[in-house]
Amino acid sequence: MKREENKKKPFYKKWWFWLIVAFAIIIVGNTISDSGNKTTPESTKTEKTTPKANTKETKEAEKKVKNFFKSDDSKKEDNVPAEYKSALNKAKTYSNLMYMSKQGIYDQLTSEYGDKFSAEAAQYAVDNLKADYNKNALKKAKSYQKDQDMSSEGIRDQLTSEYGEKFTQSEADYAVQHLND
Repeated sequence: MKREENKKKPFYKKWWFWLIVAFAIIIVGNTISDSGNKTTPESTKTEKTTPKANTKETKEAEKKVKNFFKSDDSKKEDNVPAEYKSALNKAKTYSNLMYMSKQGIYDQLTSEYGDKFSAEAAQYAVDNLKADYNKNALKKAKSYQKDQDMSSEGIRDQLTSEYGEKFTQSEADYAVQHLND
């Protein structure tokens, strides 16, 4: 029995041998696949494209991006605490990308489950946010109409609900009036 224990396993039955083989296969495979992807000057074709005319949607998207990153009177903001600036930047995101109402933004900024800003920072943010809440209400309304097939009154209720979007009645009325524009 002792004789059998002293016998060594052949090298091809050891784990490290198969590890080396696997790495070798991977390296060879990558080398072969990379050599097939090399381009030569004669095989490379450049295609000349002309810029497409700006559509209404692309112009609106560009405007949204510019407005999102545009600084608002940086001279005024020099004495503003960092927390207030952060709250304002977050409020811009909520308004420009999520189309939230003023109250909805304030609640999200101060929520213990949200951003946890102080009430003062959140108030500064909504007071200094340059947002078109009628436009935000309209965007939300169109989303409800398209994605959830809601009626006009259902949309109005959702826009003004304290458990919904929290827009003012006049903002919700504006949105419903312009829903099919």
